[in-house]
Amino acid sequence: MMTRRKFLTLAALSGVLLPFAPMLLARGQRQRYKIAVIDLMILKRQKLSALQLAKEIGADGLEVDMGGLGNRPTFDNKLADPEIRKQYLDKARELNLEICSLAMTGFYAQSFAKRDGIEKTIGDCIETMMQMNIKTAFLPMGVQGDLVKNPELRPQIIERLKLIAPMAEKAGVVIGIETALGAAEEVKLLNEVGSKAIQIYFNFSNPLEAGRDVSEELMILGKNRICQIHCTDKDGVWLENNTRIDMKKVKATLDKMGWKGWLVIERSRDAAKPQDVKGNFGANTAFMKSIFQNA
Repeated sequence: MMTRRKFLTLAALSGVLLPFAPMLLARGQRQRYKIAVIDLMILKRQKLSALQLAKEIGADGLEVDMGGLGNRPTFDNKLADPEIRKQYLDKARELNLEICSLAMTGFYAQSFAKRDGIEKTIGDCIETMMQMNIKTAFLPMGVQGDLVKNPELRPQIIERLKLIAPMAEKAGVVIGIETALGAAEEVKLLNEVGSKAIQIYFNFSNPLEAGRDVSEELMILGKNRICQIHCTDKDGVWLENNTRIDMKKVKATLDKMGWKGWLVIERSRDAAKPQDVKGNFGANTAFMKSIFQNA
């Protein structure tokens, strides 16, 4: 039986805790795995409206591109403008979205190994990361940096990664690279670079295309070498209809590894409706959340 004193004590405690209820609720809602989409892939590269579309798709966050590169000395980066940065940060806060990473997709076509002025280019990305409190950047080695087809570029790529690693370390950020190598070779490459600021930005489609097991590759890399994951396959079918990847097995593997972080949806669009942004990315976001957040 509750005495009057116990009742008054509980009532008083309720009054004390009430203001903290939203904070406690938010803490309880924190997810081990968060799902993001990419502004470039939802056809809104460096457009503020990408945030609203990401929200409508159902994502927890957005990977924002650094802009085109081409033959410019650096990225065509609108986020270099303080006012544009403020608009992004304000809108993300308003929508309760996170900007999970910056993407240097210009290096898909440009040569990281041979291009001049790499310190300036990567430095601009790191500077933007610091200004927006973004901790991860995506750096693909791309077509010209394919170390399977062009193994002779390995020394140059390692040398350049060693060059940018101290920049990232000083800023307290991570540069996540994507290579064409298998996980065992990526471990060797990272060991040669020797910096925790250079990690792997894992992409499910790479082992799938090469006939390797996704879960085995993840285990070989280990949780401390993977900063983020592009969690899709090549275009063709939605993730829920993809027969060559067992997403529940992938989740079990990541759970076992103790990994946590952002799963970023890049492709896996329906080949019959490649331009249906909301349909494709909405379906894949909902599916990934059903596996990684509701299980």
